[in-house]
Amino acid sequence: MNTSLLLQAAAGGGAYGSLIMIVVIFAIMWFFMIRPQQKKQKEIRNFQNSLTEGTKVIIGGGIYGTVKRIEMETNSVEVEIAKGTVVKVDRGFVFADVSSNMAAQAK
Repeated sequence: MNTSLLLQAAAGGGAYGSLIMIVVIFAIMWFFMIRPQQKKQKEIRNFQNSLTEGTKVIIGGGIYGTVKRIEMETNSVEVEIAKGTVVKVDRGFVFADVSSNMAAQAK
């Protein structure tokens, strides 16, 4: 019933009908696009803040590795990507935990 009321208001060509439709479209976009992205970013940020040494991670570019050292002063992480090969990356480029990523793919 509410939908038909909105359609009637928009079909009337009035200024209020157009305004209502714009608000409805924005609300739908927020609910289906913006809100899920914000939740995903919050999960990534929480993961980055809870990093510990020995955690198997995926860094930017899809490279798998193990956290060897965390430097809080420089906000960087040293990740071993192969035996004896350690790279230093910004904490913001560590995106996912390998174990949780594998569990999600198994479902």
